Amino acid sequence: MELLDKDLLSLQETRTLITRAKKAQEIYKTFSQEKVDSIVKAVAEAAEKEAVKLAKMAWEETGFGKWQDKIVKNTFASRVVYENMKNTKTVGIINENKEQKYFEVGVPVGVVAGLIPSTNPTSTTIYKTLISLKAGNGIVVSPHPNAKNCIIETARILNDAAIKAGAPEGLIGCITIPSLQGTSELMKHKDTALILATGGEAMVHAAYSSGTPAIGVGPGNGPAFIDKSADIKLAVKRILDSKTFDNGVICASEQSVVVEKSMKEAVKEELIRQGAYFLNEEESKKLGSFILRANGTMNPQIVGKSVEKLAEMAGLNVKAGSRVLISEQTTVGKDNPYSREKLTPILAFYTVNDLEEGIDLCTRILMNEGKGHTLVLHSNNDEVIKTFGLRIPVSRLLVNTPGALGGIGGATNLVPALTLGCGAVGGSSTSDNIGPLNLINIKRVACGVRELEELRGEECPSCTQSESSISKDQLELIIKKVVEQLASLS
Repeated sequence: MELLDKDLLSLQETRTLITRAKKAQEIYKTFSQEKVDSIVKAVAEAAEKEAVKLAKMAWEETGFGKWQDKIVKNTFASRVVYENMKNTKTVGIINENKEQKYFEVGVPVGVVAGLIPSTNPTSTTIYKTLISLKAGNGIVVSPHPNAKNCIIETARILNDAAIKAGAPEGLIGCITIPSLQGTSELMKHKDTALILATGGEAMVHAAYSSGTPAIGVGPGNGPAFIDKSADIKLAVKRILDSKTFDNGVICASEQSVVVEKSMKEAVKEELIRQGAYFLNEEESKKLGSFILRANGTMNPQIVGKSVEKLAEMAGLNVKAGSRVLISEQTTVGKDNPYSREKLTPILAFYTVNDLEEGIDLCTRILMNEGKGHTLVLHSNNDEVIKTFGLRIPVSRLLVNTPGALGGIGGATNLVPALTLGCGAVGGSSTSDNIGPLNLINIKRVACGVRELEELRGEECPSCTQSESSISKDQLELIIKKVVEQLASLS
């Protein structure tokens, strides 16, 4: 009975939050661009001010990653996201083309359902709230149960700042009694306009199956291909920087390294020199048994854990100070845990004969898991870069950059985002890094420029007449001016 009561409370709370957000958004959508921007700025500044506190809360509650790196993510989600979008027009006329005789109007969608994962809880809450407000929307946040306290506190800070800056109360809501029933109600409610889903495959699938428009993202499983033209030392540095950042919980982080045989030993030596530990066959089996659960999904116990913790769990005796665990692999499949997404400092290592085989292997890894998400390429050969760009089924091909930070737009000029679309190939409604323009409808006001006869390829008599005919009064005026000019010349 106690569980039933909790579910009922969660349902009622969710409905109340949606109703309040809907009423608040009806007011908010009438605000000018300047007023919206002032509120967004205030919220971003409040979030950045509390970046350290929220990072520590997230780390203590979830046990994932490193709180020091979570500060970077919170700052990224507040300051960097804000700076990127602060001058973007989202309210009223956002684009006008007088020559083509049309203009575009930004129309907010309404209330956004913000589903928040436990891997990046505070930063994702900040990011989704900011882009929703920038687009003129309200938002109701649904926390992952394993990170609810830090998410609720983040939402409280954002809400207080928004109200203080002039936002209507209720514009930012957060479920404080999270449940599957509450999240389901949020996704299916008639006043929820759009779902912004970041999380596991089951949750994203539920979002797309809810009957409400949704933007969801699939898992990442990005390979890192090191081309023969690459700077090996720098490539390895970037891969290890990425895979150790917040202990690998960002879905754009590398999951495997692929190299040609001719450079295998050089890359292995550099990986070891920079702190990677290569597992032997027995060690690989021990650790592999912890990566996946019996149902074939990633074991949450490994997520965001340090190398020391992973070794302890698997009963391994690894070199002190090791940064990443690497297992040499030859196969790709659902039953090979090393060829799957691993949000922790574990990498697979593959060797291929040539570039063509490398492209084929990277594609197979992605199609096994991570379709449409991200691939990292280390190369100084423009033709190789173009070839990968044309052939690899991803939405982000990141070149000479750490995958985790490049994918979210931190180390690249992609739109700064913590929700990364995977495109149709990955089962997503978009391939974008999601920003405020993904959360508005665009109304287009277009003037007529052609008549039916022109579309048929015929001459339009009425058009010709209206354009060339001159009235009697106009003709007399023209004659009078010509006579006056002739008289002045005589």
